[in-house]
Amino acid sequence: MRRLAILAAFAAMNLLGAAAPATHYPGTYTAPEAAILDKLSAYLNSIHTLKSNFVQLGPEGDLAQGEFDLSRPGKLRFAYNPPSPVLIVATDGDIYVKNSRLNTVDRTSLSETPLDILLNRDVDLRHNPAVTGVEEQQGSLIVHARANTTRSQSNISLVFSYPVLELRQWMVKDNQGGVTTVALTGVQTGQTLPDALFAVPAKDAARKTN
Repeated sequence: MRRLAILAAFAAMNLLGAAAPATHYPGTYTAPEAAILDKLSAYLNSIHTLKSNFVQLGPEGDLAQGEFDLSRPGKLRFAYNPPSPVLIVATDGDIYVKNSRLNTVDRTSLSETPLDILLNRDVDLRHNPAVTGVEEQQGSLIVHARANTTRSQSNISLVFSYPVLELRQWMVKDNQGGVTTVALTGVQTGQTLPDALFAVPAKDAARKTN
């Protein structure tokens, strides 16, 4: 299973790396593009919760795996498998990154990242100014978007299977030009996810010394 997950992640990078999207402004899409964006918006709006495993390939080729949870609107969670010390939680408009090894919790506005495109209460990709393009490629639909703030130059490409729609993977390019690819496996929707899953992470209590 680990081998299959890793191969899926590499396939994600190959697919997205071949993309050459056209850039649009909201309202300037062709009729077929607008129809695709509306269809994908309806799909995302139908998702209230999503749970899956994920494989992540970092900018330096580093590999990580874990569990991804999403609860719309506004909440997501990446729980990385050991030995990674990282937990990422988005809630109430902010995203928190906990590093248990360093015992740190960093917070930034979710609007500084392009991931908030998945978390809006009412998704409307066709009229969202963050969306810059859409294309069909190799049985997939790919939406290209950027962060909602001019302070961030990061962007994202979301990949959905087609014609049976399912969120499969995404690629984020950060402000330094590094690319992180995340591939989802075993996607399940409609499950009950407890609010505690998306609690703001806290630093670990200091260990007592003898």
